Amino acid sequence: MKHVFSGFQTFLKQVHSPIYLALAVVIFSAANPVTSRIIELGKTYEINGRNPISFCNVLFVGNLCALGLMILIFHPDWQLHKLRKLTRKDWFLLTVTAILSRAIAPGLMFSALEKTNVTNVVLIGRLEPVFTLILSILLLKISVNWLSMVATLISFVGVAVTVFWGVADPLDMVINFDFGLGESFVAIAAFISAITTILSKQQLQSIPVGIFTVYRSLLGTFVFFWIAVIIYGFDHFMDVSSPILWRWMLIYGAIIVVVGQVAWLAGLKNASFIQINLASLVTPILAIIFAYLILLETPTNAQYLGGILLLLGAILSFIDNLKTAKDKQASKPLNSREAMDTNVGFRGV
Repeated sequence: MKHVFSGFQTFLKQVHSPIYLALAVVIFSAANPVTSRIIELGKTYEINGRNPISFCNVLFVGNLCALGLMILIFHPDWQLHKLRKLTRKDWFLLTVTAILSRAIAPGLMFSALEKTNVTNVVLIGRLEPVFTLILSILLLKISVNWLSMVATLISFVGVAVTVFWGVADPLDMVINFDFGLGESFVAIAAFISAITTILSKQQLQSIPVGIFTVYRSLLGTFVFFWIAVIIYGFDHFMDVSSPILWRWMLIYGAIIVVVGQVAWLAGLKNASFIQINLASLVTPILAIIFAYLILLETPTNAQYLGGILLLLGAILSFIDNLKTAKDKQASKPLNSREAMDTNVGFRGV
Protein backbone atom coordinates (compact mmCIF):
# COMPACT_ATOMS: atom_id res chain seq x y z
CA MET A 1 0.00 0.00 0.00
CA LYS A 2 2.83 2.36 0.91
CA HIS A 3 4.53 1.53 -2.41
CA VAL A 4 1.34 2.34 -4.33
CA PHE A 5 0.94 5.67 -2.49
CA SER A 6 4.60 6.54 -3.16
CA GLY A 7 4.15 5.72 -6.84
CA PHE A 8 1.04 7.89 -6.99
CA GLN A 9 2.97 10.81 -5.42
CA THR A 10 5.75 10.38 -8.00
CA PHE A 11 3.18 10.43 -10.80
CA LEU A 12 1.61 13.63 -9.45
CA LYS A 13 5.00 15.35 -9.31
CA GLN A 14 5.57 14.54 -12.99
CA VAL A 15 2.41 16.36 -14.07
CA HIS A 16 3.20 19.82 -15.42
CA SER A 17 2.00 22.92 -13.54
CA PRO A 18 -0.25 24.25 -16.35
CA ILE A 19 -2.28 21.02 -16.25
CA TYR A 20 -2.93 21.45 -12.52
CA LEU A 21 -3.78 25.11 -13.06
CA ALA A 22 -6.21 24.26 -15.85
CA LEU A 23 -7.90 21.62 -13.68
CA ALA A 24 -8.23 24.07 -10.77
CA VAL A 25 -9.62 26.81 -13.01
CA VAL A 26 -12.27 24.46 -14.43
CA ILE A 27 -13.28 23.30 -10.94
CA PHE A 28 -13.43 26.81 -9.47
CA SER A 29 -15.36 28.09 -12.49
CA ALA A 30 -17.98 25.39 -12.02
CA ALA A 31 -18.31 25.97 -8.23
CA ASN A 32 -21.20 28.46 -8.35
CA PRO A 33 -23.34 26.67 -10.98
CA VAL A 34 -22.74 23.27 -9.36
CA THR A 35 -23.73 24.62 -5.94
CA SER A 36 -26.97 26.08 -7.31
CA ARG A 37 -27.72 22.88 -9.21
CA ILE A 38 -27.19 20.66 -6.15
CA ILE A 39 -29.53 22.85 -4.07
CA GLU A 40 -32.14 22.61 -6.86
CA LEU A 41 -31.79 18.81 -6.90
CA GLY A 42 -32.49 18.76 -3.18
CA LYS A 43 -36.07 19.87 -3.87
CA THR A 44 -36.78 16.42 -5.28
CA TYR A 45 -35.81 14.86 -1.92
CA GLU A 46 -37.91 17.09 0.35
CA ILE A 47 -38.53 15.94 3.93
CA ASN A 48 -41.91 17.22 5.15
CA GLY A 49 -41.66 20.11 2.71
CA ARG A 50 -38.05 20.96 3.64
CA ASN A 51 -35.11 20.81 1.25
CA PRO A 52 -32.40 18.70 2.97
CA ILE A 53 -29.80 20.20 0.61
CA SER A 54 -30.42 23.78 1.74
CA PHE A 55 -27.65 26.35 1.43
CA CYS A 56 -26.89 26.22 5.19
CA ASN A 57 -26.66 22.42 5.14
CA VAL A 58 -24.49 22.51 2.01
CA LEU A 59 -22.10 25.00 3.57
CA PHE A 60 -21.91 23.23 6.94
CA VAL A 61 -21.71 19.59 5.80
CA GLY A 62 -19.62 20.42 2.73
CA ASN A 63 -17.10 22.13 4.99
CA LEU A 64 -17.01 19.13 7.35
CA CYS A 65 -16.37 16.72 4.48
CA ALA A 66 -13.68 18.96 3.00
CA LEU A 67 -12.12 19.50 6.43
CA GLY A 68 -11.69 15.76 6.96
CA LEU A 69 -9.90 15.41 3.63
CA MET A 70 -7.75 18.49 4.32
CA ILE A 71 -6.62 17.06 7.67
CA LEU A 72 -5.49 13.88 5.89
CA ILE A 73 -3.51 15.94 3.38
CA PHE A 74 -2.05 18.64 5.63
CA HIS A 75 -1.61 16.83 8.99
CA PRO A 76 2.25 16.87 8.73
CA ASP A 77 2.14 20.65 9.28
CA TRP A 78 0.34 20.19 12.61
CA GLN A 79 3.43 19.41 14.66
CA LEU A 80 4.02 20.91 18.09
CA HIS A 81 7.29 22.64 17.19
CA LYS A 82 5.62 24.34 14.21
CA LEU A 83 2.61 25.43 16.25
CA ARG A 84 4.88 26.93 18.92
CA LYS A 85 6.47 29.21 16.33
CA LEU A 86 3.17 31.03 15.84
CA THR A 87 2.82 34.20 17.90
CA ARG A 88 -0.33 35.48 19.59
CA LYS A 89 -0.64 38.00 16.78
CA ASP A 90 -0.49 35.17 14.22
CA TRP A 91 -3.28 33.28 15.99
CA PHE A 92 -5.37 36.45 16.32
CA LEU A 93 -5.07 37.29 12.61
CA LEU A 94 -5.65 33.65 11.66
CA THR A 95 -8.85 33.74 13.72
CA VAL A 96 -10.05 36.99 12.15
CA THR A 97 -9.37 35.79 8.59
CA ALA A 98 -10.97 32.41 9.36
CA ILE A 99 -14.21 34.02 10.56
CA LEU A 100 -14.33 36.49 7.67
CA SER A 101 -13.25 34.21 4.82
CA ARG A 102 -14.63 30.84 5.95
CA ALA A 103 -17.85 31.78 7.75
CA ILE A 104 -19.21 35.20 6.80
CA ALA A 105 -18.10 35.53 3.15
CA PRO A 106 -19.22 32.01 2.07
CA GLY A 107 -22.49 32.46 3.96
CA LEU A 108 -23.15 35.67 2.03
CA MET A 109 -22.22 34.01 -1.27
CA PHE A 110 -24.56 31.08 -0.65
CA SER A 111 -27.36 33.46 0.36
CA ALA A 112 -26.73 35.41 -2.85
CA LEU A 113 -27.04 32.25 -4.95
CA GLU A 114 -30.52 31.77 -3.48
CA LYS A 115 -31.59 35.30 -4.38
CA THR A 116 -29.96 36.10 -7.74
CA ASN A 117 -28.59 34.20 -10.74
CA VAL A 118 -25.08 32.80 -10.99
CA THR A 119 -24.03 35.17 -13.79
CA ASN A 120 -24.74 38.17 -11.55
CA VAL A 121 -22.80 36.53 -8.71
CA VAL A 122 -19.80 35.97 -11.00
CA LEU A 123 -19.80 39.46 -12.51
CA ILE A 124 -20.39 41.39 -9.28
CA GLY A 125 -17.85 39.16 -7.55
CA ARG A 126 -15.21 40.79 -9.77
CA LEU A 127 -15.38 43.71 -7.35
CA GLU A 128 -12.93 41.78 -5.18
CA PRO A 129 -9.75 42.76 -7.10
CA VAL A 130 -11.10 46.34 -7.31
CA PHE A 131 -11.57 46.47 -3.53
CA THR A 132 -8.18 44.82 -3.01
CA LEU A 133 -6.44 47.50 -5.06
CA ILE A 134 -8.27 50.34 -3.29
CA LEU A 135 -7.47 48.90 0.15
CA SER A 136 -3.85 48.36 -0.86
CA ILE A 137 -3.57 52.04 -1.83
CA LEU A 138 -5.30 53.29 1.33
CA LEU A 139 -3.84 50.90 3.91
CA LEU A 140 -0.54 49.73 2.46
CA LYS A 141 0.30 52.98 0.64
CA ILE A 142 1.30 51.13 -2.51
CA SER A 143 1.83 53.15 -5.69
CA VAL A 144 -0.08 52.27 -8.85
CA ASN A 145 0.33 53.41 -12.44
CA TRP A 146 -2.30 54.87 -14.75
CA LEU A 147 -3.01 51.59 -16.56
CA SER A 148 -3.85 49.84 -13.31
CA MET A 149 -6.20 52.68 -12.36
CA VAL A 150 -7.91 52.58 -15.77
CA ALA A 151 -8.35 48.79 -15.53
CA THR A 152 -9.88 49.16 -12.06
CA LEU A 153 -12.22 51.96 -13.20
CA ILE A 154 -13.42 49.96 -16.23
CA SER A 155 -14.04 46.91 -14.03
CA PHE A 156 -16.04 49.03 -11.59
CA VAL A 157 -18.11 50.48 -14.45
CA GLY A 158 -18.72 46.92 -15.69
CA VAL A 159 -20.18 45.94 -12.31
CA ALA A 160 -22.25 49.16 -12.22
CA VAL A 161 -23.68 48.40 -15.67
CA THR A 162 -24.62 44.89 -14.54
CA VAL A 163 -26.49 46.25 -11.51
CA PHE A 164 -28.02 49.47 -12.86
CA TRP A 165 -28.73 48.78 -16.55
CA GLY A 166 -32.48 49.00 -17.16
CA VAL A 167 -33.23 50.63 -13.78
CA ALA A 168 -35.59 53.60 -14.19
CA ASP A 169 -33.89 55.82 -11.57
CA PRO A 170 -30.35 54.58 -10.75
CA LEU A 171 -29.56 57.67 -8.62
CA ASP A 172 -32.58 57.11 -6.41
CA MET A 173 -31.58 53.45 -6.13
CA VAL A 174 -28.11 54.47 -4.86
CA ILE A 175 -29.42 57.13 -2.45
CA ASN A 176 -31.93 54.72 -0.89
CA PHE A 177 -29.48 51.81 -1.07
CA ASP A 178 -32.24 49.88 -2.83
CA PHE A 179 -30.09 47.18 -4.41
CA GLY A 180 -31.12 43.58 -4.89
CA LEU A 181 -30.39 41.57 -1.76
CA GLY A 182 -28.41 38.94 -3.65
CA GLU A 183 -26.29 41.55 -5.43
CA SER A 184 -25.62 43.33 -2.12
CA PHE A 185 -24.52 40.06 -0.50
CA VAL A 186 -22.02 39.41 -3.31
CA ALA A 187 -20.57 42.93 -3.05
CA ILE A 188 -20.17 42.63 0.74
CA ALA A 189 -18.57 39.18 0.35
CA ALA A 190 -16.15 40.61 -2.23
CA PHE A 191 -15.17 43.40 0.18
CA ILE A 192 -14.63 40.92 3.02
CA SER A 193 -12.50 38.71 0.76
CA ALA A 194 -10.40 41.73 -0.19
CA ILE A 195 -9.79 42.50 3.50
CA THR A 196 -8.69 38.91 4.21
CA THR A 197 -6.39 38.98 1.18
CA ILE A 198 -4.66 42.11 2.49
CA LEU A 199 -4.33 40.63 5.99
CA SER A 200 -3.01 37.32 4.68
CA LYS A 201 -0.43 38.88 2.39
CA GLN A 202 0.86 41.29 5.00
CA GLN A 203 0.82 39.25 8.20
CA LEU A 204 0.44 35.52 7.56
CA GLN A 205 3.04 34.70 4.89
CA SER A 206 5.29 32.69 7.24
CA ILE A 207 2.57 30.35 8.55
CA PRO A 208 2.68 26.81 7.04
CA VAL A 209 -0.07 26.36 4.47
CA GLY A 210 -1.42 23.26 6.27
CA ILE A 211 -1.98 25.15 9.53
CA PHE A 212 -3.41 28.11 7.64
CA THR A 213 -5.85 26.00 5.61
CA VAL A 214 -7.07 23.57 8.27
CA TYR A 215 -7.44 26.18 11.03
CA ARG A 216 -9.42 28.53 8.78
CA SER A 217 -11.73 25.72 7.68
CA LEU A 218 -12.20 24.33 11.20
CA LEU A 219 -12.93 27.66 12.89
CA GLY A 220 -14.97 28.95 9.94
CA THR A 221 -17.24 25.90 10.04
CA PHE A 222 -17.70 26.21 13.82
CA VAL A 223 -18.50 29.95 13.66
CA PHE A 224 -20.88 29.57 10.72
CA PHE A 225 -22.83 26.85 12.53
CA TRP A 226 -23.39 29.00 15.61
CA ILE A 227 -24.25 32.10 13.59
CA ALA A 228 -26.92 30.08 11.77
CA VAL A 229 -28.19 28.62 15.07
CA ILE A 230 -28.45 32.08 16.65
CA ILE A 231 -30.34 33.47 13.64
CA TYR A 232 -32.53 30.49 12.71
CA GLY A 233 -32.43 28.12 15.69
CA PHE A 234 -31.28 24.48 15.96
CA ASP A 235 -34.29 23.35 13.91
CA HIS A 236 -32.61 24.88 10.87
CA PHE A 237 -30.19 21.93 10.85
CA MET A 238 -32.73 19.19 11.58
CA ASP A 239 -32.07 17.56 8.18
CA VAL A 240 -28.29 17.70 8.48
CA SER A 241 -28.08 13.91 8.93
CA SER A 242 -29.93 13.20 5.68
CA PRO A 243 -28.06 10.49 3.69
CA ILE A 244 -28.72 12.24 0.36
CA LEU A 245 -27.11 15.42 1.71
CA TRP A 246 -23.97 13.61 2.89
CA ARG A 247 -23.64 11.67 -0.38
CA TRP A 248 -23.67 14.87 -2.42
CA MET A 249 -21.43 16.74 0.01
CA LEU A 250 -18.77 14.03 0.04
CA ILE A 251 -18.56 14.38 -3.74
CA TYR A 252 -18.79 18.18 -3.58
CA GLY A 253 -16.24 18.52 -0.78
CA ALA A 254 -13.80 16.11 -2.42
CA ILE A 255 -13.93 17.56 -5.95
CA ILE A 256 -14.89 21.24 -5.69
CA VAL A 257 -13.01 22.05 -2.49
CA VAL A 258 -10.16 19.61 -1.95
CA VAL A 259 -9.18 18.57 -5.49
CA GLY A 260 -9.64 22.15 -6.66
CA GLN A 261 -7.51 23.62 -3.86
CA VAL A 262 -4.80 20.96 -4.07
CA ALA A 263 -4.61 21.31 -7.87
CA TRP A 264 -4.40 25.10 -7.43
CA LEU A 265 -1.52 24.86 -4.96
CA ALA A 266 0.26 22.17 -6.98
CA GLY A 267 -0.11 24.20 -10.16
CA LEU A 268 1.12 27.42 -8.62
CA LYS A 269 4.14 25.76 -7.04
CA ASN A 270 6.08 26.13 -10.29
CA ALA A 271 3.77 28.45 -12.21
CA SER A 272 4.98 31.65 -13.81
CA PHE A 273 3.50 35.06 -13.12
CA ILE A 274 1.90 35.02 -16.60
CA GLN A 275 0.20 31.66 -16.06
CA ILE A 276 -1.28 32.82 -12.75
CA ASN A 277 -2.73 35.97 -14.28
CA LEU A 278 -4.15 34.01 -17.20
CA ALA A 279 -5.89 31.70 -14.73
CA SER A 280 -7.42 34.69 -12.96
CA LEU A 281 -8.50 36.14 -16.31
CA VAL A 282 -10.13 32.97 -17.67
CA THR A 283 -12.01 31.86 -14.53
CA PRO A 284 -14.99 34.29 -14.64
CA ILE A 285 -15.46 33.68 -18.37
CA LEU A 286 -15.63 29.93 -17.81
CA ALA A 287 -17.96 30.45 -14.83
CA ILE A 288 -20.52 32.22 -17.04
CA ILE A 289 -20.21 29.44 -19.64
CA PHE A 290 -20.80 26.81 -16.95
CA ALA A 291 -23.82 28.77 -15.68
CA TYR A 292 -25.29 28.45 -19.17
CA LEU A 293 -24.39 24.77 -19.60
CA ILE A 294 -25.42 23.59 -16.12
CA LEU A 295 -28.29 25.96 -15.25
CA LEU A 296 -29.28 27.13 -18.76
CA GLU A 297 -28.82 30.75 -17.65
CA THR A 298 -28.78 33.06 -20.67
CA PRO A 299 -27.03 36.38 -19.92
CA THR A 300 -29.16 39.53 -20.14
CA ASN A 301 -28.14 42.61 -22.15
CA ALA A 302 -26.87 44.21 -18.92
CA GLN A 303 -24.78 41.14 -18.15
CA TYR A 304 -23.38 41.01 -21.69
CA LEU A 305 -22.31 44.67 -21.60
CA GLY A 306 -21.07 44.49 -18.00
CA GLY A 307 -19.20 41.28 -18.77
CA ILE A 308 -17.47 42.84 -21.79
CA LEU A 309 -16.34 45.81 -19.69
CA LEU A 310 -15.12 43.50 -16.92
CA LEU A 311 -13.22 41.41 -19.46
CA LEU A 312 -11.64 44.58 -20.88
CA GLY A 313 -10.63 45.67 -17.37
CA ALA A 314 -9.16 42.23 -16.67
CA ILE A 315 -7.17 42.28 -19.94
CA LEU A 316 -5.78 45.76 -19.17
CA SER A 317 -4.84 44.58 -15.68
CA PHE A 318 -3.11 41.56 -17.22
CA ILE A 319 -1.15 43.80 -19.62
CA ASP A 320 -0.21 46.08 -16.74
CA ASN A 321 1.09 43.12 -14.74
CA LEU A 322 3.20 42.00 -17.69
CA LYS A 323 4.67 45.47 -18.17
CA THR A 324 5.49 46.14 -14.54
CA ALA A 325 6.75 42.71 -13.47
CA LYS A 326 10.49 42.20 -13.63
CA ASP A 327 11.82 39.28 -15.64
CA LYS A 328 12.96 37.54 -12.49
CA GLN A 329 9.58 37.94 -10.82
CA ALA A 330 7.81 36.77 -13.96
CA SER A 331 9.50 33.38 -13.80
CA LYS A 332 9.60 33.07 -10.01
CA PRO A 333 7.02 30.72 -8.46
CA LEU A 334 4.68 32.07 -5.80
CA ASN A 335 4.79 30.76 -2.28
CA SER A 336 1.85 28.81 -0.91
CA ARG A 337 0.21 31.78 0.81
CA GLU A 338 0.27 33.94 -2.32
CA ALA A 339 -1.18 30.98 -4.20
CA MET A 340 -4.06 30.76 -1.74
CA ASP A 341 -4.85 34.46 -2.13
CA THR A 342 -4.75 34.81 -5.92
CA ASN A 343 -8.16 36.04 -7.02
CA VAL A 344 -10.13 33.52 -9.06
CA GLY A 345 -13.56 34.16 -7.61
CA PHE A 346 -15.64 31.83 -5.44
CA ARG A 347 -13.99 28.43 -4.89
CA GLY A 348 -16.78 26.54 -3.20
CA VAL A 349 -17.31 26.17 0.53
